[in-house]
Amino acid sequence: MDKQIIISIGREYGSAGHIVAKQLAERLGIEVFDRNLLDEIAGIKNVDTNNLKQYDEKPKLKLFSRTVRGYSNSPEENIAELQFALLKSKAADGDSFVIVGRCADHVFSGMDNFISIFIYADTEAKIERIISRHEGLDRKAAIKKIEQHNRKRAAYHDYFCKEGKWGDRKAYDICVNSSKLGIEGTTQLLYNYIQQRIK
Repeated sequence: MDKQIIISIGREYGSAGHIVAKQLAERLGIEVFDRNLLDEIAGIKNVDTNNLKQYDEKPKLKLFSRTVRGYSNSPEENIAELQFALLKSKAADGDSFVIVGRCADHVFSGMDNFISIFIYADTEAKIERIISRHEGLDRKAAIKKIEQHNRKRAAYHDYFCKEGKWGDRKAYDICVNSSKLGIEGTTQLLYNYIQQRIK
């Protein structure tokens, strides 16, 4: 792309937000970042990516954490801050990308050519998607899984983002229900919106 653009995708668990993010990035010809950020951080810090995954997109455990002279002993907080710094570095280099989660709506708030999106879905659509992805999962377990993941995402987001609550329409440029148009339709809708925004 001639002009730098950064797109954040917040998403409910089971809404297909991650798939839409990948399709959008492909159509725009830019990179998509999610957990693959951990691979870069692991390479920089010379650690195993699997050691970082357990702390990804999780809020700091306040009871077991301390901050002394600006340094935190919380792995959740340290991993989050490393990801924020890496994303800011990529933006400063002029890179265009789509970022899934990771408080990007807060990290890049106010930046030119930044678009924040939130993808949600009808409850039944989320349940069906989760059941199809996890063999042997029944309806009750799927509902519990959705609730747990969304609770964790909200806690993570709202801990690190002092303004705007996770999923609150006021915190995003556009919110879309992926159940109404399906994955392809939602991707097209957002692609058209982005094209209008960057003109």
